[in-house]
Amino acid sequence: MRVAFLTAGGLAPCLSTSIAYLIEIYQKMAPSVELLGYRYGYTGLLRGDLQKFSPAAIRDAELLVNFGGSPLGNSRVKLTNDDDLLRKGLITAGQSGLARAAERLKIDKINVLHTIGGDDTNTTAADLAAYLAEQGYNLQVVGLPKTIDNDIIPVRQSLGADTAADVAVLYAKNFLAEHTATERVLLVHEVMGRHCGFLTAQAAAKYHAEVQATKFFGHGFDDREQWDVHGVYIPELSLDLETEGKRLKKVLNDVGNVNIFVSEGSVPEELFHQIDAPLDAFGHVSMEYVNAGKWLGDQLQTRIGAEKVLVQKSGYYSRSAASNKFDRKLIYKACQKAVEAALNGDSGLIGQDDNTDNFHDTFHPHDDMQIIDFRRVAGSKAFDINSPWFVDFLKDIGQSSV
Repeated sequence: MRVAFLTAGGLAPCLSTSIAYLIEIYQKMAPSVELLGYRYGYTGLLRGDLQKFSPAAIRDAELLVNFGGSPLGNSRVKLTNDDDLLRKGLITAGQSGLARAAERLKIDKINVLHTIGGDDTNTTAADLAAYLAEQGYNLQVVGLPKTIDNDIIPVRQSLGADTAADVAVLYAKNFLAEHTATERVLLVHEVMGRHCGFLTAQAAAKYHAEVQATKFFGHGFDDREQWDVHGVYIPELSLDLETEGKRLKKVLNDVGNVNIFVSEGSVPEELFHQIDAPLDAFGHVSMEYVNAGKWLGDQLQTRIGAEKVLVQKSGYYSRSAASNKFDRKLIYKACQKAVEAALNGDSGLIGQDDNTDNFHDTFHPHDDMQIIDFRRVAGSKAFDINSPWFVDFLKDIGQSSV
């Protein structure tokens, strides 16, 4: 039996750990299985860039848990976007991406393909599995849900999202020290999140909790309020610039600085569509052209009377980290289910299904994993702004939820 791994899309703090755990669990459950990896996602599959995990690599796989990134490398290509594939030289004229990928899997004699990625990666995997089934080729495709945005439908908690929030908190701790460098400064921490505000909300709430638990020097000098979060802005929350401007102006006058967290997708919809920027293979505008933090900083500066606006983005810092303790438990549980599914001849995306009732009140890595039909998988799941922890957080910082 030949099992191949493939990581695709952007990075997340789960890729290296997932490979390590899949290898470990296969060695326990089916040690005779041959383990391989396609380099650089679907690009490597199309090129036939396949590398075998040697006995020494399998022995040392546990070392991968200590690293961010992916040992296999990632790419962003869509097997059903033949025009893009042709431009990149990954297929020839008249050839389809699905046909080339399917032929490659047949040549490589792959029985199980593990795709580790977001909704784009796994819906592409679903297309490939369906195509192969039509061709009479029996292949199990078992996906793992990777995205720091936590926006995969119907997965409750995607792998790596909790780590990304923790690392965004670390970034904020250093960045927000800049309030001591300039008077009346507006500090804007832009966090990843195209359509979903989960990561921004969780990072801001975790940072706020740490500030509240920290003992500050004080004595008439620096104090807690100067370090705290004063506003959080995500796609799911409506934004009244005039109301927020008045509220934050009072914060600036009382505290001396304003610290806000903003999701990278938090710009008015009409502005988002007006941006003249290249699209990726999946039709997404590259977020580096959007600059939600700069846009919001510009809108608020005159309204609150800030002398300076400083914007910093934590996205690439957060997504490149090694997985934390919470995610390691979650990833191991998902990998166990993924290997079981593969050995039982099942296909689908492994995750905690939103539509089941076997969950704790808060995110918990030991909630049951399910095999989710690929046909149910989609992206852009909205963050629930009525989550009790988020409602309490907004109350703490004095921000309205409407």
